[in-house]
Amino acid sequence: MITTSADLNAVRRRDDLSRAAGETVDVLVVGGGITGVGVALDAASRGLSVTLVEAEDLAFGTSRFSSKLVHGGLRYLATGDVATAKESALERHLLMTQIAPHLIRPLPQLLPFAPGVTFSQRSAGAVGMVMGDLLRMRAHTSRRTLPGPRAVSARTARRLVPALSVQGLRGGMLSYDGQLVDDARLVVTVARTAAGLGTSILTRVRAVELRGDGASAEDALTGERFELRARSVINATGVWAGTLDPAIAVRPSRGTHIVLDAADLGHPAAALTIPHPGSISRYVFALPQQHGRVIVGLTDEDAPEPVPRVAAPTEAEIVFLLDSVNRVLAEPIGRDRVRGAFAGLRPLVDTGGESTADVSRRHLVAASDDGFVSVLGGKLTTYRRMAEDAVDLAVRLHGLPQRPSRTAALRLVDAAGGPSEPVADGLFLTREDVVSAVRTELALTVDDVLDRRSRIGLVPEERERALAPVSALVARTLAELSENGG
Repeated sequence: MITTSADLNAVRRRDDLSRAAGETVDVLVVGGGITGVGVALDAASRGLSVTLVEAEDLAFGTSRFSSKLVHGGLRYLATGDVATAKESALERHLLMTQIAPHLIRPLPQLLPFAPGVTFSQRSAGAVGMVMGDLLRMRAHTSRRTLPGPRAVSARTARRLVPALSVQGLRGGMLSYDGQLVDDARLVVTVARTAAGLGTSILTRVRAVELRGDGASAEDALTGERFELRARSVINATGVWAGTLDPAIAVRPSRGTHIVLDAADLGHPAAALTIPHPGSISRYVFALPQQHGRVIVGLTDEDAPEPVPRVAAPTEAEIVFLLDSVNRVLAEPIGRDRVRGAFAGLRPLVDTGGESTADVSRRHLVAASDDGFVSVLGGKLTTYRRMAEDAVDLAVRLHGLPQRPSRTAALRLVDAAGGPSEPVADGLFLTREDVVSAVRTELALTVDDVLDRRSRIGLVPEERERALAPVSALVARTLAELSENGG
């Protein structure tokens, strides 16, 4: 179904930008996070002409700061939100079996029956895992893809997470969920897939004002102002949605993670699931990652406006996460072992709850008074459904061709690149990774490569070591692209 090259780079951006001001497309998408690129792909897969503009870089905001889980909605069951849980389980099934099996793996998750995890928390966790398995079956996800939950012994629990304390350990419950290789990688891959269907992906282009028939925009690289014309416009800017549509009430919630060395937890083969004190529905997770890392998260804190360009974790949140995981470990991990920390803002729809933990994760799709569509809320797992709903509404409102969404069975493109030597000794980032990011994934700066195309930037010490060689390689590759015309 791919009709043009899926490669994105500075030369294609230049060419697409020069055309954008002189044409009228079916759909103009504003926002280059997972929701925006999902909208672009959904519209393009229906045969509509699409332009996407993003003020910064792909996956610049919330989308790169998730827990990197594609989950079946266990927490939503615990809070009684069955509809969201069902939707999450179905979308997880599609992602793991049809859309992105090359980007997602099954992740074992262990709820340890340890001191500090109460009987009610153990019971609620076990019941929730069984109910989550019923959702798995309802979504027709096979046990070859996601094994069913089961009780495990203390010995098995320690084999899965060697750093667990043996004192009072009574085994645990093991269940499975989906885990992304990387959340920013998913965003870039969806964008490349949309580009292969003819979508113009324009990063560093800020929408200054939205209308039902287009937008006033500015090229952040040159400062040039211009008009973009479209038959429909979709606002997918997440926590910034209210700046373009004042009728939208966004309630940002800050989710913080810390980064640890996997060695500090004994190189775990499963994620740890640790209930919040006194809660049966909120958890801290210690999640194994690629390249010998574990991320521990996450918080759910009100983050009143103004919305920062990049959210920052607080020291109190870092300490809370560290204390939470230390509750079940044999040897506590000191604050000095935290290698990095990051925070993202959830674009929740304000429903007046007492805390953001009480705010529904259902997404909102609505038409503005000016005639454009806004979409926000939801979860990374359900981005495809959010996009489908947004395009459906835009099509109805503006009389576009009535073609069904095709994204439920549309596989995302594979990543480019190949093996080569690392950019510096002891780092996982290779020279080919950098070149591929610039040539095929629209990386325009060294920050794009370090912080979004790779995730080396999550650990400041590693980022600093990579900065000089990656800067030189990005500059050289951009010059070669310009000289050769792409």
